Amino acid sequence: MSKYHFNEIESRWQQYWADNQTFRAENQSDKPKYYVLDMFPYPSGAGLHVGHPLGYIASDIYARYKRHKGFNVLHPQGYDSFGLPAEQYAIQTGQHPRKTTQENIARYRAQLDKMGFSFDWSREVRTSDPAYYRWTQWIFGQLFESWYDNTQDKARPIRELIAIFEKSGNQELDASCDDDTPAFAASDWSGFSGEKKQQLLLNYRLTYLADTEVNWCPELGTVLANDEVINGLSERGGFPVVRKKMRQWSMRISAYAQRLLDGLATIDWPQPLKESQTNWIGRSKGASVTFQVEGSDQTIEVFTTRPDTIFGVSFMTLAPEHDLVDQITTEQQKEAIAAYVEATSRRSERERMADVKTISGEFTGAYAIHPFTEDRIPIWIGDYVLAGYGTGAVMSVPCGDQRDYDFAKHFDIPIPNIFEGVDISEEAFADKENTVIANSDFINGLGYAQASAKVIAALEEKGQGEGRINYRLRDAVFSRQRYWGEPFPIYYKDGLPQRIEDQYLPLTLPDVEKYLPTEDGDPPLGRATVWAWDTEKGEVVSNDRIDHKTVFPLELNTMPGWAGSSCYMFRYMDATNDKEFASQQALNYWQQVDLYLGGSEHATGHLLYSRFWTKFMFDRGYLPVDEPAKKLINQGMILGESAFVYRVEGQNKLVTASQKENYKTQPLHADVFMVNTSNELDIEAFRKWRPEFEQAEFITEDDGSFKVNREVEKMSKSKYNVVNPDHICERYGADTLRMYEMFLGPLEQAKPWNTAGITGVHSFLKKFWKLYHGGVEGSFAVSDEKPSADSMKTLHKTIKKVEDDIENFSFNTTVSNFMIAVNELTSQKCSSRAVLKPMVVLISPYAPHIAEELWSRLGHDESISTATFPVFDQKHLVESTKAYPISFNGKMRFTLELSLDLSKDEIESAVMAEERTQQYLDGRTPKKVIVVPGKIVNIVG
Repeated sequence: MSKYHFNEIESRWQQYWADNQTFRAENQSDKPKYYVLDMFPYPSGAGLHVGHPLGYIASDIYARYKRHKGFNVLHPQGYDSFGLPAEQYAIQTGQHPRKTTQENIARYRAQLDKMGFSFDWSREVRTSDPAYYRWTQWIFGQLFESWYDNTQDKARPIRELIAIFEKSGNQELDASCDDDTPAFAASDWSGFSGEKKQQLLLNYRLTYLADTEVNWCPELGTVLANDEVINGLSERGGFPVVRKKMRQWSMRISAYAQRLLDGLATIDWPQPLKESQTNWIGRSKGASVTFQVEGSDQTIEVFTTRPDTIFGVSFMTLAPEHDLVDQITTEQQKEAIAAYVEATSRRSERERMADVKTISGEFTGAYAIHPFTEDRIPIWIGDYVLAGYGTGAVMSVPCGDQRDYDFAKHFDIPIPNIFEGVDISEEAFADKENTVIANSDFINGLGYAQASAKVIAALEEKGQGEGRINYRLRDAVFSRQRYWGEPFPIYYKDGLPQRIEDQYLPLTLPDVEKYLPTEDGDPPLGRATVWAWDTEKGEVVSNDRIDHKTVFPLELNTMPGWAGSSCYMFRYMDATNDKEFASQQALNYWQQVDLYLGGSEHATGHLLYSRFWTKFMFDRGYLPVDEPAKKLINQGMILGESAFVYRVEGQNKLVTASQKENYKTQPLHADVFMVNTSNELDIEAFRKWRPEFEQAEFITEDDGSFKVNREVEKMSKSKYNVVNPDHICERYGADTLRMYEMFLGPLEQAKPWNTAGITGVHSFLKKFWKLYHGGVEGSFAVSDEKPSADSMKTLHKTIKKVEDDIENFSFNTTVSNFMIAVNELTSQKCSSRAVLKPMVVLISPYAPHIAEELWSRLGHDESISTATFPVFDQKHLVESTKAYPISFNGKMRFTLELSLDLSKDEIESAVMAEERTQQYLDGRTPKKVIVVPGKIVNIVG
C-alpha cells in the first residue's frame, strides 16, 4: 500500500534540488525575467519560529508560479549577519562573534532547507563576509568621493567639484553642504593649504564627519538608532541611553529628500508605508527667519510654516542641545540650564516627541530682538524642541499654537492677542486664501497667502529671512562604536580622513582581546594592536609602526547594521563577481526587484536608506534604476497563543483556569509545549521547568486535569509561545506547514497560530495523495480514460481560481479552493491523467514536495518546477445540459437531464418518451405540453 510518507518524500526532493541546483537562475535568458526577494534574516541564536517563514512561503509560492508561467526567476537568500546581538553574546561568553554567527547561520540554513524554499543558494550573501563587505566599503568610498549638485539634482564626483572651485570658487554654486560653509572665490581656493581644502571638501561630501547629537548607551558602549531606544532605555538589554554630541560619520541623505518623496509615486508599495516615509521626510513650505540676540553678534535662525504669525511671537524656544545655549545663557541661569540640559539628555527624541502633556523648560536669561517690532523676546529652552529638526529653534506663538500656549501659561509668559476673534484652527487655514489675519497693521485684513508673501518679502529686504522649503529628514548617523560591523576604509592624516583605495579592499576586521570599549572610551577596535595603514605597502600593519608619514591610524568606528542591507539586492544579481559590484550585463538584465516582501517596521530605516543608496548609485552610473523594488508587500505577523497558569498571591499554589475567580491570583506564562490541544497542562513537566513550583499545590478540575487560559500575543521567547517549525515539519511535513501558514488568513494581516488547526490541512494533503492512489491496496493508479465533464469543470474552475488568487496574493483562499476541488474530484471518482496531471502543477507552488513526487510517479524525469502552468478554458465552465424540472399540472414530479442544444419539439419528444412521464400519465393523452427551453417543462391534462 502506497501511503503518504511525507518525511521521506520531502527529504528526497530537498536533496534532489540541492544536487541539481534546480533553482539556479541564469543572468541571461530568452525567457522574461522576474526577481523575487525577501528581506534577508538576521541569524539569531534562537533560530526560526513559525512566524518567520510567512513571507518566505508567500514569496516562494510566487517565485514557483512565475517559473511555471515561463519566467527566468531570481529568488536568492542570504544573511544580515553583522549586528549588536552577536557582539553582546561575544562580550558575555568571550567567543568571537564570527563563530556564533556561523553557527546561527548553519542552523537557519538547515531550517530553511526543511521548508522547501526554491532559493538560488549559489548567490548567497552574508554581510559579515569580507568578500561581501568589500563592496559595502566600496560604496562608502564612492559616497565619500561624491557631492550633490542641486542644479543638476544629482550626485557628481568630487573631482568635478574641485574643478569648479578652481575655476570659480563656490559663490555661484548651488550644492548640498554644511550650513556653516564659508563663501570663497577661485583665488581663495588656490591659496588654501591642502589641509584647508580637505576640510572644505568634507562640508560637501555625501558621507562626512560632523559633531552630531546621538543616542549614547554607556553600558553597551555604542550609539543607538532611534528605533533601538524605547522609553529612554536600549532595546537590547534595557540600559539607560543619553543624548550627547559625538564626532560621527554621517550620510547626506537630506540632499535626496525631494527625490525620495517624488519616487514614491513611481513604485507599487503599500500606502501606509508610503505615508510613513512621507511623514518622516516631512516636506513643509514656509520661511526662514533670523532673530538677533540682544547685546550679541549671535543670531537665531528659525523655520516656520506660518510666517504670517510672526507678530504673535512672544518668546523663543531652543532645543536644550542647541549650540547657542551655552553661549547666550546668563551667569544667573547657568546652573538651572545645566541641570535641565542634563535631565533632558536622558530622554530619547521619540519620548520627547510623543510627550504632549508634560511642560518643562528653563529661561536662559537672554533675549532676542523681533525683526519688525524690535520688541525684546525672552529665549527659553524646552525639550519639546529637538536639535535635529529644522534649526533646533522655534519662534513661539502662544495665540496660534496649543503647545506654545500651554508653555506660556505654565511659565507666565505674556500672550499677545493678535488673532482675537479669528479662527486659527488647522481646518480654518485649509482655505488659506480666504483666512483673514487680524490685529496687525502690517498685514491686517490679508489672507494667509498674501500675508505670508508680504512678511517674507519684508524679511528678505531686511536681510533677516527668506522663503524656504524645509524637510524634517535629517542626515543619517553612520558610525557605531561596535566591533561586529564593517570597518570604514578610512585612515587619518593630520586628523583628516583619507580613503583607502579600491584595490586594497576589503579592509577586514582585526582580532581583539575583548569586544568592549577601551578604558579611554575608544570603540572596541581601539583594542586592536594591528590596526594602522601603511600607505606605501597598501596593507594593515602594527600600531607601533605609526609615524604619521607613511603609516597612519585607522578609523575605530564600524558601520551600522543598515550598511550591509542598503544595496544587497543588487549584489545578488552577480554575487560571485570579485572584480566589480555587479557586471553591467547582470544589472541591465535583472534591473531591480520585481517583488519584495518584508516587514513594515523597516519603513523609515532599511527601506528609506536603500532607496537613498539606489538613487546615489544611479546618479553615479553604477545602477540602471533609481528605485530598488517595483512592488513591495508587507506581510502580517503570525501571533502566538500564549498559555497562562494562575498562582495564588502569597502562596505556593496554582489553580486551574476555571477556579481562578475564586482566588486572588497572578497570571504566569507556561511554555506552550507543556499544554495539549485541550488546554491541559502537563503538571510534572511544569514542575521540572519551574523548580520554584516543584512542591507547589495544584488545584485541578474535577476530572483531575489542570487547564490553562489562552491569549493571543506576539510570538516571543519571553512569552514561551514560540512554535518551532522543525517540530511541525517533522510531525506534519513542510508542505502542511506551508499550506497552513497561507490558510491562516490574508497575507498582509496579523493572525494567531493554532497548532490544533494544522491537522485539517494535513488531512487534505493525505486526501490529495489518495486521489492518485486508488488502485489495488492503494497503489498508484492514474488512468488515460477520458475525464467526465464534471471533472473538467472542477479542474478549470480551480485553474482560474488559483491563477487569480496568486496574481492577487490571496493565498489563503486558494488553499480553501484546493480543498473544495479535491472533495469534488473524490466524489466524482476521478482518476483521469488529463485532470490529475494539471492538478499537480497547480498545487506545486504551495506543496512542492508532494507535487514533485506525484509528478515523478506520473512518468516525468525532470523537476516539476518548470512545468507549464495549466491554461484555463472557459468552455468547460459553460453548461451543456440542463436538469429540467418536469411538472404535471404545475406540480414538479422529477428532473430530466437534457442537452441545451435541443429545440422545443426535441425537448417535448424526449420528455414524452421518458418512462416516468408515461407512468404519471397512466395512459392519458395530455391536453398541452408547455416547454420553455433552458427552464421548465409542464404537462397539462
